[in-house]
Amino acid sequence: MIPWLERDAPFPPLRSALKHPNGLLAAGGELSPERLLDAYRRGIFPWFSAGDPILWWSPDPRMVLAPGELRVTRSLAKTLRNKAYEVRFDTAFDDVMRGCAAPREDQRGTWITAEMRTAYGRLHELGYAHSVETWVDGRLAGGLYGVAIGRVFFGESMFTRARDASKIAFVHLVRRLEREDYRLIDCQMHTEHLASLGAREIARREFSRRVKDLVDYSRPPGRWTEDARPEGDPDRTACRS
Repeated sequence: MIPWLERDAPFPPLRSALKHPNGLLAAGGELSPERLLDAYRRGIFPWFSAGDPILWWSPDPRMVLAPGELRVTRSLAKTLRNKAYEVRFDTAFDDVMRGCAAPREDQRGTWITAEMRTAYGRLHELGYAHSVETWVDGRLAGGLYGVAIGRVFFGESMFTRARDASKIAFVHLVRRLEREDYRLIDCQMHTEHLASLGAREIARREFSRRVKDLVDYSRPPGRWTEDARPEGDPDRTACRS
């Protein structure tokens, strides 16, 4: 059994999360900015289907990526150099969430409900939630969104409408985070796609310790602007078409 969270009730300790399904910790509560930020600071995230109560998760192990460990294949590197796209930050947050919520061949329904879009839209307005967008010929071709606190970026979802569009957004995100001294990207759960980019699994205890150390770093929230690069950076041409 998992506890039901009444309003303002604290989260239970992470060690009480279920093993099956992996990481299910609690149900109930609300998706207020305060609740969401408290969850992320503890290594917890919401994930539930439409019509179900809010479910809170902290899986063990946890999929993470250190920005300096990003792996880019030769084919992706070629795509990054071709200048046939533009990467933007925080210019179409709701559109990115809608793209992530669109039906996919390998799943039924979506967990990114209107309630979730509203909740993360509030975090975006407060400067905590961000989108990374790949544009091709003036159209949104793919992207991702997540939550930034301290030196941690908590990834939520990505989508693509064109080949490698989500990977392009991810690479530009990682490079930006590395330049701005972020230390950890939370990828939540294992996928082969993320593993191919350098993400790996660590124990929940280690993840919780690292998040606790990194989220208290003083970094004021705010809207992300264009991905400025220093002059002479060989990757600058991959940013703008």
